[in-house]
Amino acid sequence: MRPSIGFRPIKATRAFEEIAEQIRHELSSGRLRAGDRLPAERVLAEQFGVSRNTLREALRSLENAGLLRLQKGATGGAFVRESTGDAVITGLRDMFHLGAIQPEHLTEARVWIESIAVGAACERATAEDIEALKANIAAAEAAARDQIDFYEQAAIHLEFHRIIARATKNPVMVIVMEALIDVMQHFIRAIGQQQNLWVMPSRRRFIRHFEAGDREAAMAEMEQHLEQLNRHYLSLVKEKDRAEFPRGRVGDARR
Repeated sequence: MRPSIGFRPIKATRAFEEIAEQIRHELSSGRLRAGDRLPAERVLAEQFGVSRNTLREALRSLENAGLLRLQKGATGGAFVRESTGDAVITGLRDMFHLGAIQPEHLTEARVWIESIAVGAACERATAEDIEALKANIAAAEAAARDQIDFYEQAAIHLEFHRIIARATKNPVMVIVMEALIDVMQHFIRAIGQQQNLWVMPSRRRFIRHFEAGDREAAMAEMEQHLEQLNRHYLSLVKEKDRAEFPRGRVGDARR
């Protein structure tokens, strides 16, 4: 039997922050777990000694952080969420849109992280993981052959990297890769369409190294591919900037 949850009255000026901190503490201690429903708003407000509006502010902040799910209706309430990594994904996306992460930061970090992922995946991948990568390559080839929508093709290519992350058997890597891919999707849509003819030859070389368990060769192939792709992406960014700001890039003043 788990220990009962014991919240105490709030005295801080920013009461909602202390409420959120107490709930986080209950999560870290194990007294609150994924799927648990918090007491009703009235009960929680009385325990914390705050108004319902203050309580709701705290609950919304925890919902935005990806820790709680707020559900309306007779069967609703505040529920502890399963760990999905949504907060990491949303945070990285927001940083990109706000300009805290520049395209060159994104593309550089992607090379570093993917290199680590490929190295680990080479050592841990199962036969099912290898088959999933081969199936993805086949789907990408069919999509190119049938000339389907560019962004649908891009989605297939990005799924290839998700498969690699899953093959590491490390949930942190899966979340980090998902966050990078999410931002890459926004980035690709921002810079526009352009086919990359070297992608599929690189994929075929990569899978040969990967299936053979040649860790160094697989890592080298992925790094070379991503660096070439990133140079291409950044050149498109410069072209777009020149088209939109022919007298000089707006961002130059920040550098």
